Amino acid sequence: MNRSDIGILVVDDELIVRESLTKWFREDGFKVDSAENAAVALKKLQAGCFMLMLVDIKMPGMDGIELLQRVREINKSIVVIIITAFASVDTAVKALKEGAYDYITKPIDPDYLDHLIEKALKQQELALENEQLRHAVSELTTAGEIIGESPEMAKVLELVHTVAVTDTTVMIRGESGTGKELVARAIHNGSERRYFPLVTVNCGAMTETLLESELFGHERGAFTGAQYRRKGKVELADGGTLFLDEIGNIDMKTQMDLLRVIETKQFTRVGGSEVVHSDFRVICATNKDLEKAVKDGSFREDLYYRLNVFTIELPPLRGRRGDIARLAHFFLEKYARQMNKNVKGFTPEAMHTLRGYDWPGNVRELENAIERAMVVVQGDMIERHHLPMQNGTLVTGEGKKLEDVERRHIEQILKETSWNVSRSAAILDIDRVTLYHKIEKYGLKREP
Repeated sequence: MNRSDIGILVVDDELIVRESLTKWFREDGFKVDSAENAAVALKKLQAGCFMLMLVDIKMPGMDGIELLQRVREINKSIVVIIITAFASVDTAVKALKEGAYDYITKPIDPDYLDHLIEKALKQQELALENEQLRHAVSELTTAGEIIGESPEMAKVLELVHTVAVTDTTVMIRGESGTGKELVARAIHNGSERRYFPLVTVNCGAMTETLLESELFGHERGAFTGAQYRRKGKVELADGGTLFLDEIGNIDMKTQMDLLRVIETKQFTRVGGSEVVHSDFRVICATNKDLEKAVKDGSFREDLYYRLNVFTIELPPLRGRRGDIARLAHFFLEKYARQMNKNVKGFTPEAMHTLRGYDWPGNVRELENAIERAMVVVQGDMIERHHLPMQNGTLVTGEGKKLEDVERRHIEQILKETSWNVSRSAAILDIDRVTLYHKIEKYGLKREP
């Protein structure tokens, strides 16, 4: 910031002090004004824009301490430096407790004052940058809001707002594609930890060894290919939130390790002996029946109770049909921007089809359906024949089981991308490892 943009107000009942300080500051390139008492200073504060004030502590009428208090009520960002005689240093110290930046004694040393003001303005600039950064982060963290006005989603949002301000462990339950990660992000963004990272671990997409390294990191030489030390997701989540997706899919050994680190906030990297500390909040998600898993012995009971402190159940999309239209328009606008297409909405027949379909893949399937419709639409409205479902069923084949729908959908996306796995995984909103597992599970093969 240029000095010519910085306004300084000198408040002192001694004319010679006001004239001297005004002359010094103008020679240094600042915008300067002066006031002989607190009343005049307050009027000038209302009329002008000042970043810094020099205030004499002993003045007739309202003294410097009271003026400082009034200034802090008006604008806390204004830097106030107190001017005092040697005999009133104790009073200046009191001013510091009231929010003054510093004090300077009479007779005033111009060089010291210049240094003090330079330091104060730099600190103020940093404070403003920090505030702008926090504002920017707040804007980012409010992006991607949960879409839904149905009574079912209103209950979910109420629970999110209730638990976000605490540090309680949360378990999010619901079918695949219902938006569990979005709810986890909303909880994190509403918490005191929002300025630290939300670190996601897809527990169902990795083998036991890979998941252990992913969670806790490893030391160099811990296993073949470990050429460098690597921090794990638990360590990266320090100060923030660890989101464990598909928690029901982890093996028993990792369950035991995870329980220990959740309870102690301590762990060692794979192949290491150094104890690492990490302060993190846990949010987990699952579409499995964990109570059944506990009974059959595939999920530890103690870990279940550690994770199942506060539960949020997400309804399937067919259970909140009132949100389908709003979600559809949200995705339409999203892909219209991405594809630079001027598509305005849906015909009544297309919207009737969207509302009548059961959406076994939930919100994720709806988004994919809208994206595919946006690819083929040529006009400004999405029509029924642009959608991959007709009369309440998919047009891609028979079978209504969720696995049948998933297999057909993955196969269709792979065909559309010419079997580009990275692109297909991005469209399906899953990672490549998960997609490879799905391809193997369903025996999908690329046609020659």
